[in-house]
Amino acid sequence: MGIDLKMSTAPPAKPPDEHLANAATAVEKVVAGLKALIMDAIPLAHDIRLSGLKRAAGGLSRENWSLEASWVDPTGAHSHRLMLMRDAAGTLLATDRKREFAVLKALEGTSVQAPKAHWLDYDGSHLGGPSLIMDRMPGTCDYGVLNGDRPLEARLKLARAFTDLMARIHAVDWADRGLGEVLEVPNDAPSLVELAHWEAEYRRVQLEPHPELDYVLSWMRSGAPQAEAIVLVHGDFKPGNALVEGERISAKLDWETAHLGDPLEDLGWVTNPVRKREHQIAGVWEREQIVAAYRALTGREVNEAALRWWNVLACWKLAVIQLTAVSEFVAGRYNRVFQTPSWLYRPMFQLIEHAP
Repeated sequence: MGIDLKMSTAPPAKPPDEHLANAATAVEKVVAGLKALIMDAIPLAHDIRLSGLKRAAGGLSRENWSLEASWVDPTGAHSHRLMLMRDAAGTLLATDRKREFAVLKALEGTSVQAPKAHWLDYDGSHLGGPSLIMDRMPGTCDYGVLNGDRPLEARLKLARAFTDLMARIHAVDWADRGLGEVLEVPNDAPSLVELAHWEAEYRRVQLEPHPELDYVLSWMRSGAPQAEAIVLVHGDFKPGNALVEGERISAKLDWETAHLGDPLEDLGWVTNPVRKREHQIAGVWEREQIVAAYRALTGREVNEAALRWWNVLACWKLAVIQLTAVSEFVAGRYNRVFQTPSWLYRPMFQLIEHAP
């Protein structure tokens, strides 16, 4: 039997002109919102010019817009290359722009390479969604930079630089910078605080039973480690959240998951076996070398059993984030299809099996 085309319920495709018109309208709305935001922040600003506005590819939780901005105010003429980060309709991570803005402001003047934050539209009243605007830093984002086509010595130099950057983030005096007033100081072991947070996310997005994840959750509850220190944790530390210019890291990006916690959380993220290709270089920069470098930079002990626990949580977080994508897709807020994170079960069980 043939298909009756008359019965098709698929909506007709929009003509190209309509797509272009919608895109132009979106740009006009962003420009108008940005101008209003700048006028609120700098009431005496005039001759405000915004150009080159373009939505960049990438970003699973936020829209990224690049642009050039200039204006004149009583202090003189100003020109900046900017990035606008605006919450997307569907998101894989529920984060707070106000917290991220505060972290970026606190990092100004430290040794941590991070963009300068300019303005915050916390409630989206100007830009249609919670947004922050920061400097657009030089460099390129490359998830696979440590295993790309650069010579081995150049890749090793960058790998060491990433570990050094992590140590410098953990060395930030968060209390002196006022972050204790913005980010919650853990009232229990950071491992238990993070586990409670991610379990709440898991229950929020869970659409069906996942006995494997429940088993791992039970194991983590029974062996949650104490922290050697409370530090500023990036929360998603990886080359894919950084810019590299030449042979140096020009900026660490994506601070929306930053919080106060255990330094082994970041270290456990980069030594997580399922992210080897992004963080490690086979044979020369693996778990042993990363941990040794971190110990030398910080003087911390880095308990192996505790680090293994954070490796397991790193996998479990990835599973919850993937389930969030499934939930968002089912709700019609996300247009990428994800499957149940069964590929993460084996690595978690292997980590548990070989835990000290």
